[in-house]
Amino acid sequence: MLLRVLLFHSLLRYPSLRSKPVNKTSVSYCYCNNLSASTFMASSVVDCSTLVLCGKSLAEIEAAKAIKSSNTLKLPDNEELSIVLQSELDGENVMRRSFNVDSFMNSLCTDTFGRLLVWSPRLASTHDVVSHNFCELPIGSVCLADVQTKGRGRSKNVWESPLGCLLFSFTLQMEDGRIVPLVQYVVSLAITEAVKDICNKNGLPSVDVKIKWPNDLYLNGLKVGGILCTSTYKLKKFNVSAGIGLNVNNEKPTTCLNTKLRELSVEAYRFQREDVLATFFNKFETFYRLFIDQGFQSLEELYYKTWLHSGQRVIVQEKNDDNVVEHVVTIQGLTSSGYLLAVGDDSQLCELHPDGNSFDFFKGLVRRKLE
Repeated sequence: MLLRVLLFHSLLRYPSLRSKPVNKTSVSYCYCNNLSASTFMASSVVDCSTLVLCGKSLAEIEAAKAIKSSNTLKLPDNEELSIVLQSELDGENVMRRSFNVDSFMNSLCTDTFGRLLVWSPRLASTHDVVSHNFCELPIGSVCLADVQTKGRGRSKNVWESPLGCLLFSFTLQMEDGRIVPLVQYVVSLAITEAVKDICNKNGLPSVDVKIKWPNDLYLNGLKVGGILCTSTYKLKKFNVSAGIGLNVNNEKPTTCLNTKLRELSVEAYRFQREDVLATFFNKFETFYRLFIDQGFQSLEELYYKTWLHSGQRVIVQEKNDDNVVEHVVTIQGLTSSGYLLAVGDDSQLCELHPDGNSFDFFKGLVRRKLE
């Protein structure tokens, strides 16, 4: 199968996000100290975002208390913010109605990642929370929202994701800038392997989520997820914020994990966001250590079993003066810098780069010959 390559745009959008105009009077949620279920209410008057801080062990609980006491967390545009500790929620825990923190923490088996959770029923962007507060949060902290209203989109579009998506962002720190672009592939692989692991542990048929380079997740030919990794450089370290969106239980506008289970006639089990998130971090921490210690080559074989592109033939269009020259190349894998490695019909190896203009990652690939 030939794929015609024309243009490219380096934009990642979460899978279930739809363009929607901003409504200044839209419903928001607010928590207060000593929160009870009766105070968890929708309000068109109060315009604030609420962050509930949760920790797996005493160390993370103390870190959460320090974060709240410092009162240094912030949101873009000086949006009003309310911060609450999980311990301040009363016995009628409203979080059980949405994200079950206890279930997540009990399934989490990591030393670093996911152990401090920042949860909110509704946020503009989880990625904004971790990237704007990177230095205030312990490395490995995760921010999760039930609903996200301003996922990043093209041309300043506002994107809204419905209930049922697993929407989260977390922090990590790296020293070697040469491998920073590859970490998105480790994140992608951890998500796909987490879904497989849950299926295996529960005796389920395989729900085979695939990776579309560089950072999309596909199921049955439809997009069900995406990854966004950004970084800043400070004090000789790269501060990386990784954001993930995965359709778990919302079958619109494409499909989701639980729709696939129904298609496989599985009725007794449904994927839960808590299980997927915990299993993801368990996988990611293992993969990330291998990645840092041994390089991405330690994960390549598994990655290539999961992505969609081995042997895929694409047409690269190049301008030569006023003429457009087409070259047919076959994708072989990834180069050490994280771009596509391909070979032409003339056996010439080349590296394919995006040109930064098109909406589709596989349009506008620029060929660079390799010696």
